[in-house]
Amino acid sequence: MLSNTCKYAVRAVIYLALNKNEEKKIGIKKISEELNIPTPFLGKILQQLAKQKMLLSTKGPHGGFSIAMDPSDISLLDIIKVVDGMDMFEMCLIGLNSCKSIHDKKLPCPIHDKFCKLRADMYDMFKSETLKNIIDRIENKDDYYLL
Repeated sequence: MLSNTCKYAVRAVIYLALNKNEEKKIGIKKISEELNIPTPFLGKILQQLAKQKMLLSTKGPHGGFSIAMDPSDISLLDIIKVVDGMDMFEMCLIGLNSCKSIHDKKLPCPIHDKFCKLRADMYDMFKSETLKNIIDRIENKDDYYLL
């Protein structure tokens, strides 16, 4: 459903939200080691999120990343939009066109009606699920890092 890149992004943003009270930037190498994500790949993901003002990025020996917004203001959908885009919510599951264009032409695919409901439910869940909700449910930070 989500790309591995998007899953890494979600994990990294949750990690930064869990560690936001440290009042300092967290280096890419530490994040990479804690989450077991290749450093160069993670760097590209985090820069992408920083460009969208979701994260703060500072270069230099004391640089690193931190969360730029209140965790209650970042939904999973916000991260998905930046990393994977909205194709999952707009494109036909088995076709190449957007579901809207297919629906307007009255030529939906055989599973269009079932998939539309699932897609709407997923959209609502991703939109309503904030980082604050997630970090509030993580009882032990160390357990999360091992995922």
